[in-house]
Amino acid sequence: MGSGTREAGGGWSRRRFVGALAGLGAVTALPAPAPPRNAESASVPRHAAPSSAPAQPAPATTPSPRTKPSGPRPLFLGTYTSVEGGGKGIGLATYDPSTGRITGTGTVTGVANPSYLALHPDAHTLYAVDEQDAGAVTAVRLADREVLGSRGTGGAGPCHLSVHPSGRWLLSANYGSGSVAVHPITGSGGLGERTDLVTHSSPAPGPGQQGPHAHQFITSPDGGHVLAVDLGTDTVYTYRLDERTGRLTEVARAGAKPGAGPRHLTFHPGGRHAYLANEVDDTVTVCAYEPSTGRLTIGEPQSTGSGGGTNYPAQVLVTANGSYAYLANRGDNTLARYAIERDGARLRLLGTVSVAGDFPRQIAFSPDGTLLFAANQRSGTVSVFHVDDDSGELRPAGEPFASPVAVCALPL
Repeated sequence: MGSGTREAGGGWSRRRFVGALAGLGAVTALPAPAPPRNAESASVPRHAAPSSAPAQPAPATTPSPRTKPSGPRPLFLGTYTSVEGGGKGIGLATYDPSTGRITGTGTVTGVANPSYLALHPDAHTLYAVDEQDAGAVTAVRLADREVLGSRGTGGAGPCHLSVHPSGRWLLSANYGSGSVAVHPITGSGGLGERTDLVTHSSPAPGPGQQGPHAHQFITSPDGGHVLAVDLGTDTVYTYRLDERTGRLTEVARAGAKPGAGPRHLTFHPGGRHAYLANEVDDTVTVCAYEPSTGRLTIGEPQSTGSGGGTNYPAQVLVTANGSYAYLANRGDNTLARYAIERDGARLRLLGTVSVAGDFPRQIAFSPDGTLLFAANQRSGTVSVFHVDDDSGELRPAGEPFASPVAVCALPL
């Protein structure tokens, strides 16, 4: 099967759509890579700098599920720097793992529109998209908050990135140009020149779409495939990543309902099912996944619990024990809770809870799974909830934390 169009950059037509760039005006060109700098305030313990040897898979550093860490934990916050009232860079904060209370501690400056964040498996380096016309990805060393430099993604409006489990490759999705990119990660955590870029040139855009809009690029639980979710073409593309060269080969694709606008895919811990949030038609679907081939089969649309009003689902989270799933509803401004049944093959809607904010763009668990963080874009707040291990119920953990144009929360 073909793998789309390689190295196809080009500008993108910015739309006043609630997808990756809701409510944004024009953004400026990418500034020259910032010189090494420190954050305004330190909030992360210093680590010894990684050696210059090639990065290798690191042992897991996150606590076991439900194991409560002690003392304040780091929290990183993504924002838009190019809009009125936006942030100045990557927000730094800490949170109390028992109460969920957030305390701001500073900002890492020198990163433009860091709207999505990801952590390296060794926990030494943070990566951010630079969501603008001249898209880029940036590496930040956590020991001293030094910006290690940026690399162009070859496309426009990158809105998502993830680190391959090997720790050697950074995967990013260009929403504006509908392409996915691969960058090598050096032994020090920095980024090398892009090794591949694939534009989703087929199928044709779905109803109401003017072109492809890659919205997510992740690795399957088995590690054998990487999957790209494209809102514009209503398709999830599966690739094999050559871990020696960093090149992509398409092996399968799965079509959602025309006009569904798939945005975000989350796997069940069992590795045989996943859940797809469809932004445009306000649905969620259960997908079957075959690890040996990478083939995804998308099921029938299900309710988001939004009650039929204007709503744009953003992201699904699944508990570590595979018992519950949560869906962020932008517009309805709720978090929907589902029971996961039949070993991941079924979602059963249990109800919704107010997110106590406006437009929850992204949600994330604390590493121990006892807290859920919601970044509310329009209200500029981060809401925190306690997660009940038995019932999956969410209980607010105090008042939301004010954070300018909050679009991503990454708790460590």
